[in-house]
Amino acid sequence: MKGFFRLLARFVPPYKHYLALNVLFNVLAAFLTLFSFALIIPILEMLFGLNTQSYTFMPWGSGKIDAVVTNNFYYYVQCIIARYGQSTALACIALALVVMTGFKTGCAYLSAFFMIPIRTGVVRDIRNQIYGKIVSLPIAFFSNERKGDVMARMSGDVTEVEYSIMSSLDMMFKNPIMIIACLTMMIALSWQLTVFVLILLPAAGLVMGGVGKRLKRVSLEGQNQWGALLSNIEETIGGLRIVKAFNAERKVRNRFEAENEHYRDIVTRMNRRYELAHPMSEFLGTATIAIVLWFGGTLILGGHSSITAPKFIYYMVIFYSIINPAKDLSKASYSIQKGLASMQRIDRILKAENTIRDPEQPTPLTAMTQGIAYRNVRFRYADNWVIDDVSLDIKCGQTVALVGQSGSGKTTMADLLPRFYDVEQGSITIDGVDIRNVRVADLRALMGNVNQEAILFNDSFYNNITFGVENATRQQVEEAARIANAYDFIMASEQGFDTNIGDRGCKLSGGQRQRISIARAILKNPPILILDEATSALDTESEHLVQEALDHLMHGRTTLVIAHRLSTIKNADIICVMQDGRIVERGSHDQLMASGGAYKHLVDMQTF
Repeated sequence: MKGFFRLLARFVPPYKHYLALNVLFNVLAAFLTLFSFALIIPILEMLFGLNTQSYTFMPWGSGKIDAVVTNNFYYYVQCIIARYGQSTALACIALALVVMTGFKTGCAYLSAFFMIPIRTGVVRDIRNQIYGKIVSLPIAFFSNERKGDVMARMSGDVTEVEYSIMSSLDMMFKNPIMIIACLTMMIALSWQLTVFVLILLPAAGLVMGGVGKRLKRVSLEGQNQWGALLSNIEETIGGLRIVKAFNAERKVRNRFEAENEHYRDIVTRMNRRYELAHPMSEFLGTATIAIVLWFGGTLILGGHSSITAPKFIYYMVIFYSIINPAKDLSKASYSIQKGLASMQRIDRILKAENTIRDPEQPTPLTAMTQGIAYRNVRFRYADNWVIDDVSLDIKCGQTVALVGQSGSGKTTMADLLPRFYDVEQGSITIDGVDIRNVRVADLRALMGNVNQEAILFNDSFYNNITFGVENATRQQVEEAARIANAYDFIMASEQGFDTNIGDRGCKLSGGQRQRISIARAILKNPPILILDEATSALDTESEHLVQEALDHLMHGRTTLVIAHRLSTIKNADIICVMQDGRIVERGSHDQLMASGGAYKHLVDMQTF
């Protein structure tokens, strides 16, 4: 249970006032439980003639409080029996028991009432932390994780924590209080019997604990398999066009059914062990009661016990009151083991190291006046250097194009500039300031990105264009759309700028999606622009419209262009040809064509 208490220490402190109220009402409920059952003793003793002593009223404060309360209670019971008869006395005691039970159940409800904000608040906080961590983690983290598995941790695992751990919080705080209160009263009634009980209970607890540990292992395996299953679904939906084009429906279905069957086997084993909790706890509890009943009854019948028969009945009622909390506690411990397995998976995200950090003393950088400099930059994803000792100067206002074969390091060069990854050797500077000495938010505020795949959101035109831009006016948005050649098709849509564009912009053509992303970059108005294959996936007409929008966007900005279509970068100030992570040629289009090297070879291949 160490993991459970560590979890509470992490997430419960903001709700400690609710926890204090919960504990208070649990204590009151336990006290009222003991007090209400205590009413049984005098009525049993007097009705069955076991107590023939005559009581007189003792003034309050004339002796020990417990002795005075007990004496006067017996006195009032005797008075009721003498005046109204035994039946009326029994009815009064029964009515008092009902009233006390009403108070007890009211306190139990209030304890649960104040626990609910803790349950819901902790789960909300975990979701917020996971989402915040996902947003803050570097892109490199998600290169090693399956998207479906990350989604499974945020959905299925958090739900498991909610139902397994948070739903057990009330039981974990209520039941120990009830058990401690009952044990205290049992010791007061008969310490000999209680010692015998305390020898029996740990043996049952060891049996239950072993099952719980095995349940956690199986639950972790099940959550991992659920992540794999969700990843399979996500990949299939994303690649459904290819699945159908290659008649691979049967193949993907068979793969999914095999993984689903494996998940079913795990869940079957897990639920069988979980369902074992209640029958096992009930059997062990009943066996313990039977043993205590036999042992205590034998002592009383043999005249070797200091406890009377009515008190023994009260003792057994209290002991039975422990059984249900103990069963709930064992069931809660099973649930918690399942939840801790899910929390273990969640912590793989929450405790993941973010390697892209802000410096302790950042250098302010709000504009660029000189330019960008790559100095002896080296970077690798695994063992081989993707960027190998590259140096490049980009002056303010210049357009620099990176060309070369796939895998030559072009996109990586661009990703290093906004610190999606950090260089391993060398440095990248803006106006002489190493970008690692600048706050990440300040660095990325200087840059606008237009990628090969226009990344849009299931929202309106307006919200997609203003994404990441605060306080933009409608006039500014419309002007950005005009510059991007997007205004006409936006206004032709059903609701204009308020029209929803669908998931990832599925209601738009490729050229339209690209022009929306260009409008977004225009509205941001960054001094540095990164264009990564912005026109490579478009037809000729769309390319012309997009290229015209890009020309508007690039005007007066420092631009780093990655291009496969060399016709789009003929007018670049510098063209760098990359091979195997190195720049093998650099110069203007005319200079490189005249040299007859690698660039001319690429142009000739595209022309052909």
